Amino acid sequence: MSKRELGRVEVLARVQGKELRLVDAAALLRLGYRQAKRVWKRYREEGASGLKHRSAGRRSNRAYAPRLRRKVLGLVRRKYSGPVGERFGPTLAAEHLTSEDGIDLDAETLRRWMLGEGLWSRERRRRQHRRRRERKEHFGELVQMDGSFHAWLEERGPRGCLMDLVDDATNTTLARLGEEETIWAAAGALRAWIERYGVPLALYVDWKNLYKRGATPKERLKGEEPVTQFGRMCAKLGIEVIAASSPQAKGRVERIHGTHQDRLVKKLRRKKIKTSGEANAYLEAEYLPEHNRRFARAATQSEDYHRRAPRGEELDRVFRLESERTISEDWVVRYENRFFQLEPQSRHYPPVRGKVVVCEGRQGDLAIEYRGRALHWQEIQAPVPPRVAQARPGPEGQAHPASGGKRQKWVPSADHPWRQAAYRAVQGRVSLRPAAADARPSMALPSAPP
Repeated sequence: MSKRELGRVEVLARVQGKELRLVDAAALLRLGYRQAKRVWKRYREEGASGLKHRSAGRRSNRAYAPRLRRKVLGLVRRKYSGPVGERFGPTLAAEHLTSEDGIDLDAETLRRWMLGEGLWSRERRRRQHRRRRERKEHFGELVQMDGSFHAWLEERGPRGCLMDLVDDATNTTLARLGEEETIWAAAGALRAWIERYGVPLALYVDWKNLYKRGATPKERLKGEEPVTQFGRMCAKLGIEVIAASSPQAKGRVERIHGTHQDRLVKKLRRKKIKTSGEANAYLEAEYLPEHNRRFARAATQSEDYHRRAPRGEELDRVFRLESERTISEDWVVRYENRFFQLEPQSRHYPPVRGKVVVCEGRQGDLAIEYRGRALHWQEIQAPVPPRVAQARPGPEGQAHPASGGKRQKWVPSADHPWRQAAYRAVQGRVSLRPAAADARPSMALPSAPP
């Protein structure tokens, strides 16, 4: 029973108990007196069930045929259903039923049918809930790093990339201006941070091949984790590299970019700085100390999580490119189209076809190591490939002696038996042409072989 019908039962029960007169019940039910008398009669004869609507539970006279409903729901289930993000809504499904299947059906009717069959739900697809990440509690616990491309020198110099490092807990900032966001630009900025503050626990960077990359098919088969040159440098220092999936994830450094693009550009303009070298000197001496005094904040916890910075020689061995190469049969190592002859070693002599590591520093200095030990070598000229003499034809189709004995392609002569079959085939096709074709110019036939 509906809410209104239950209300009528309550009022008429009071009439039956002599608490109300029927005329007062009609006023409470907002009915006319004559209609109230009819309702009261039905209540006395049939009880509370008599007040239920006569059409309740019965099929509507204007309802669609059950066969049509089964057909429509079958089409929806087969063509327009699926996961929450892929399935069609009732309105769109009704449009496609009309245009593709020729079934004109109201969208609200289809909605009720789909709800009854579990093909649709009233819940909307909600966006993924994101919770604001709180700052880290300790200085050096997490450092965010990113590059910002901007016209830092305006028209006075080329467009450059400012490498920014920002501590997550304190907003302490360090920046270096360069030309591009390269491996050496990132390594130089990180080394400057380490030399000043120490080695941080973790580094928050972009998901780029410079910092992190996806695994190759070969690495996936072997179950190896892909490591970039920058990732290898951080691994040697014990720094965890965390890749952000969106710019909003590392919002601290992104907001610092905006601050620098406003304040730093204007200050460089007033100083009339034209090169990145002058800009870095200004950043080191004036801009960064003032910026950190103004915008840095105290960490929640006073403990410094930076570890002791290694010595300069140790950092040189960390911040370098390392590539594995194979030793050839004549103890030569090839790297970037350069050839290095390994000299005899006192001990730990590398075997032929063994693996060595070629290490390249930022200034281009090279070292070749085998199992962690440096090898002696000297650079040699690239070997010149032997020149192949051009073959010249000799008598009877044989190769000329000067050609190194290389034989040339043999071509049969005009009277060779192999050509007889081709001649007879051409003669047969010409004899089968119609007479009208004789008036048109024809191709000259090959002369019969002697």
